[in-house]
Parts: sequence; structure tokens; C-alpha cells
Amino acid sequence: MSIKISDFQNRPVQTGTDKTVSRAGEGSAAPVETAVAGSNPVQITGQARQLASLEQAVNSLPIVNEARVAEISRAIEEGRYQVDAERIADKLLRTEQELGAR
Repeated sequence: MSIKISDFQNRPVQTGTDKTVSRAGEGSAAPVETAVAGSNPVQITGQARQLASLEQAVNSLPIVNEARVAEISRAIEEGRYQVDAERIADKLLRTEQELGAR
């Protein structure tokens, strides 16, 4: 199943010039303050830097585990692949419960 999103445009949101962005109370380390020419300072917390680092690490991982796909394909071809319907049902129910709890 695929979903096509068309005519999506990422437009910047205008805010007042007297606004500053800061989440200093949420970070584990002191925020770093930087100023962009002609604008107010922006504070980036240690937590935000850590999140950016984690995002970069996740983005560098391959989307598909090619070795696992090849292993399962061979097992299917050789008739060794066994489907455990009860295990699948349990995981589906657990996922449904987790989604309902949010």
C-alpha cells in the first residue's frame, strides 16, 4: 500500500521579530547561544544536539537488511520457512494495545 502526497510545499512561518526560541530548561547541559546576522539569538540545548546526533546515526543505517532478506528468501525457496500464526497474532495485539494507550 502506498500513499501519494502531492502539492506539498514547505513554507516558512513568519513570526514577530521580537520572538526568541529557547528551551534551556529542558536540556541536560547549558544551552549554546548563537546569533544570526540581523536576528535574535537562538539557544540550542545539549538535548537538542544529542537528538540531532541520534537522527544522523539512524539516517546512516540501511533501510533494508539485505542479509536477512536473502536468508528468509532461501528458507522460503527450500521450504524451511515456518509461519507461527500465534506469534504474529500476539504481536499484532500488543501493537494494537500500545497504539490504543497513547
